[in-house]
Amino acid sequence: MSQARDLIEQLMNAAGATNGSGQPRRRSGVRRPSGLPGGALAIVVAMAVLAWAALSSFYTVQPEERAVVKRFGNVIGITDPGLHFKFPFGIDEVQRVATERVLKQEFGFRTEDASALQRTRFSDEDFPGESLMLTGDLNIIQVEWVVQYRIGDPIRFLYGMRDPTGTLRDLSESVMRRVVGNRIGSDVLTVGRVDIANTARDEIQAAMDRYDNGIRIITVELQDVVPPPRVQPAFNEVNEARQELERMINEATMQANQAIPRARGTANRIISEAEGYATERVNRAFGETARFTSVLSEYRNVPEVTRSRLYLETLNEALPRIGRVLVVQDDQISPLPLLNLPDQQPRAQNLEASR
Repeated sequence: MSQARDLIEQLMNAAGATNGSGQPRRRSGVRRPSGLPGGALAIVVAMAVLAWAALSSFYTVQPEERAVVKRFGNVIGITDPGLHFKFPFGIDEVQRVATERVLKQEFGFRTEDASALQRTRFSDEDFPGESLMLTGDLNIIQVEWVVQYRIGDPIRFLYGMRDPTGTLRDLSESVMRRVVGNRIGSDVLTVGRVDIANTARDEIQAAMDRYDNGIRIITVELQDVVPPPRVQPAFNEVNEARQELERMINEATMQANQAIPRARGTANRIISEAEGYATERVNRAFGETARFTSVLSEYRNVPEVTRSRLYLETLNEALPRIGRVLVVQDDQISPLPLLNLPDQQPRAQNLEASR
């Protein structure tokens, strides 16, 4: 735009050096410039002005941006991504705001600019004024965190506050110091990091809503929460002792969880077996009593038949346990004739008598 203005000024100066009839104006110490006649020069100037107006009447909004359009300094609307028209010659002014981009502010450290193919690198410079904080139990903790935010309302972001990003930075540091100061150092270093980040995010967003500056907090992430370098060895020893204590407690709890159910299961099994055995003996006793009562009743009615039946039933139960049974008569030969047991008996007696 500045180049077009310079061109127009040069053309106007050249046109002013001639009069309406194309004759050069008489000026002391000014030579007649060589160039086009006055009419042609005016046409060229008009065409240049029209071209500059046409070029400055269109503007493009990127996909991640929104454009705030002002007319004579008054905001008239917001335009979406794409190609749009505006009045030239400074009547309409456009301010682009990256509303779809996630922005961030870093505290206690800085990220160096790197290309997409390189790994993220952090600056070696320390920022103790931002990271060193005092906890509720008067311990010094070094906290590094990141606040990610997005511009929700570009008009309020541009005109609702003089420096919204600076206000966000100051407020984030103040809120984080207050949240950390309300907790003891061990919680900040171990189990309280997620709660601290969520609490800080909610309080920062509530403050942004009160200021009505169009900023929406996405998340607050704690990067490194460590003690200062001078006391870090002592802190590591304390942390190792706590981890050892937790490990021993977990092992004892695991053993208790294994031993107690096993003992309860064994006790329940023994009780169940005893109850089953008692039930079996009682039922067996009742059955024996009922059987004996029925037998006694039959015996009283027909004693001979009952006695014979009991005798046969007893034999039926006893004989299978005896094995092989040989039934012989008095005059029957020996079941083992090959041994000649009757003949061998007198010989054995004679041997004994000779001795």
